[in-house]
Amino acid sequence: MVQLIQERDITLAQLIDEFGLQRADNEQFFSEWQHDLPELSDLEKESLNQVKAEYLHLSKYSILSPVVKMVVLSPLLRLAGFYQPPFYIALEEEVRIFSEDKGTIVRGRIDTLVFHPPLWVLVIEAKGSDYSLVPAIPQALAYMLADATSAKPIFGFVTNGSEFRFIKLIKAETSQYVLSDLFALDSRDDIQTVVKVLKHLAYLIRNS
Repeated sequence: MVQLIQERDITLAQLIDEFGLQRADNEQFFSEWQHDLPELSDLEKESLNQVKAEYLHLSKYSILSPVVKMVVLSPLLRLAGFYQPPFYIALEEEVRIFSEDKGTIVRGRIDTLVFHPPLWVLVIEAKGSDYSLVPAIPQALAYMLADATSAKPIFGFVTNGSEFRFIKLIKAETSQYVLSDLFALDSRDDIQTVVKVLKHLAYLIRNS
């Protein structure tokens, strides 16, 4: 699976054709990002306001993936508890991505962090242009399909530093997935919601 992803740009259409993957139309399929979210302390909110201010300052310049992970992703994962037992980082992969932007070839990459118990985290970074999260979603689903066990939910989290989206996959005879809403760093309280969802997923994964 990993070799396949590195050799070509996997698409949702290919995942549908090759694995029978379907997008669930049941609103309750991925209720974990909407319900029973924990509250944040004032200290946690203050820390997130600082993350937001630092990123908005640095976004005036060219932000590369290591900076995104250091300034944005690492504090979010720390606040959510993913640097504490039973979680550990098991793997990091790099996937090259290419696209055309106004006649110019744009080169980028997707860094993949895998926390076990499973949470797939994909960080997208591009040189010369901003990438949306679209290229990372089929990549995440391909990894998750290879890792998932039957009927047990597996979760993914994709970000480019300024946008965030969650994925839920259940592998079965007909594997299904759903995406959360798109969260943006410059929206009022989105970054707080992102950490609440991460905290809730960490709780569910620990107790699954």
